[in-house]
Amino acid sequence: MNQILSVDEPKKEKKKKIKETRSRGPIEIRKVAIFFAISLILFGGFLVGSGSYSMYQVAKSETVGTKPTIFVENISDTQIKLQVTHDKDLSKVTYQWNDGEVVELDAQGKRSIEETIEIPTGQNTLTVYAIDVEGQEISYPRTYEILGDITINVEDNDGSIKITAQGKETLSYLTYRWDEGDETRIDINDTQTEQIIDALKGEHTLTVVVVDVNNKTETKEQLVKGVTKPTVEITNGGDHFNVKASDEEGITRIEFKFNEGKESQKMQAIQLDQLYESAEERKEFEYQFPIVEGENTLEVTVYNESGETETAGALIRN
Repeated sequence: MNQILSVDEPKKEKKKKIKETRSRGPIEIRKVAIFFAISLILFGGFLVGSGSYSMYQVAKSETVGTKPTIFVENISDTQIKLQVTHDKDLSKVTYQWNDGEVVELDAQGKRSIEETIEIPTGQNTLTVYAIDVEGQEISYPRTYEILGDITINVEDNDGSIKITAQGKETLSYLTYRWDEGDETRIDINDTQTEQIIDALKGEHTLTVVVVDVNNKTETKEQLVKGVTKPTVEITNGGDHFNVKASDEEGITRIEFKFNEGKESQKMQAIQLDQLYESAEERKEFEYQFPIVEGENTLEVTVYNESGETETAGALIRN
């Protein structure tokens, strides 16, 4: 009896364990399946989110930083059509011929604008400028040359102004005036002329009118900035160089080259526009440059607001 009981007992235990395993197995599988399902959902969400973000970044990169587009098309021998387009609102659009008057178009808040522009005779450069509401800007220059009955050119001539004119017929005379001042007349009686006139200091508008023998008239208006060079003087101060410089616009920088090519050589510079903000305070400058024993050379270069320069040199034997 005891042996029978001892044999049956393990069998019962074994059946019980098998039963428990069977009852527990499907639950464990379900848990694993649910875990993987959640993982797949999360991973898929991550992929979708990552893809969406990447698409957003691409779309963003395609729009941020873009600049306005400028189109210029010839519609006749004497006319062009200007078009400015953008994917954002424009803030400002202007054009000008050479250094003449800047014409501002009604472009604020628009994304597209058109304008028909007359081309003046002679060789002229058109500059178109556009900027959007985000500060992205573009400038487009283009040169045109049209030979009419009369051609006028105005250019800088080393501080003065050179006016040249040429006509198909004999030119009778030309006039010029600064701003709204009085006209000055010059008789020509030739098919071409070249005149040198003094430039006014500062920024002024020069208007030139040329008339031929058939009373055909051509007018050219140009903004001119008259500049002057600085003055610099170096004198012997005994144990130093006396340096005096002046400029009507204001001095920005002074450079000193002392004993160039010698052991005692040195290069110094004074940036006056960083020391004095007001140009009025920089119109005159004086400096005492020390010397050493023996032969001393000094070269001084002065720069003004317009970038014009003047150089002077001196020698002192001590």
